[in-house]
Amino acid sequence: SCHRPAGQPASQEPGSRGLPEGVEYIPTRKKGKNPMKPVGVAWYSLYARTRLGYLFYQRQVKKARERYPRGHSVPQPFCFPGVKILPIPVLSNNYSYLVIDTGSSQAAVIDPSDPLAVEAAIEEEGVMLEAIFCTHKHWDHSGGNEALCQKHKSCRVYGSALDAIPQLTNPLADREKVSVGCLTFEALATPGHTVGHMVYVLDGAPFGSPPCLFSGDLLFLAGCGEPFEGSPETMLASLDVAMGLGEDTLLWPGHEYALECLTFASLLELDNSALEQKLQWAVQQRQEKRSTCPSTLGEEQTYNPFLRTHRPELQEALGLWQGEGEDPDAFRARVLKEVRRRKDLYQAT
Repeated sequence: SCHRPAGQPASQEPGSRGLPEGVEYIPTRKKGKNPMKPVGVAWYSLYARTRLGYLFYQRQVKKARERYPRGHSVPQPFCFPGVKILPIPVLSNNYSYLVIDTGSSQAAVIDPSDPLAVEAAIEEEGVMLEAIFCTHKHWDHSGGNEALCQKHKSCRVYGSALDAIPQLTNPLADREKVSVGCLTFEALATPGHTVGHMVYVLDGAPFGSPPCLFSGDLLFLAGCGEPFEGSPETMLASLDVAMGLGEDTLLWPGHEYALECLTFASLLELDNSALEQKLQWAVQQRQEKRSTCPSTLGEEQTYNPFLRTHRPELQEALGLWQGEGEDPDAFRARVLKEVRRRKDLYQAT
């Protein structure tokens, strides 16, 4: 069955546990288990640019299959007339997405991390895989490309030529559109996490649905990806691109980080009622191992600190003020950099 969508003081460092009353902290991942935590330039280079990264990815896949034989979360398919979106929980906290044109049974997959899990979904749905859309090169988003292309000979792999995406057949430019059956996806260049990071927007108009943003590691529920290959200014510009899509846009992120990100955000804005309500909801969802996606971009603007760099209450909580004559976007980039710094400290505690 398918579900239809409804809807701190500056001195406080994020390592403290100042949670809203009645909320218990439930970690979404153990220390040292996330390979993309801030661990230094050398490790990132090894992971992203050498075969050691691929071997590490293979180890991740093996361990995740053993630990989560049915996936890390209980996914909930979303249906609109003519389209079905199936989140596929893979690895320890990633999501791939199978997007189906139900009229023609043609399908696309976004970021196929584990080819076995994706292939199982394809077979269960009885669809033809026509396209792989990769948001970026990291193995936890592209590691299944080769195996799926071997299985589905006509499948094309789309992504940015600026990233070394495995099996890439069709490099995309910013704002380029691709059709799969009656589905139309638009690629948006969103550098920062990697130099060639792209997000994909499914046009919902033909199906009477909102747009759907498959955001990879640009944007999570209440969070934002690490700017491994970009400056705060670059990341801010990419976030602004995403936020230009409209408040009703459904956000389908690349990771299940909601509880961690909301908990961190609650330490920055202690009096944010929307944030507190979302955190309470996420606690319940994760206690039942249920997926927290999608949210909407309108929702995200009420509680995601990486999207609230323009908000005086967040700026004050961080102890930051715009300098005389300072460009507003330069100031927002400075706010984003400080939020990122605190988030990294929070992850390290």
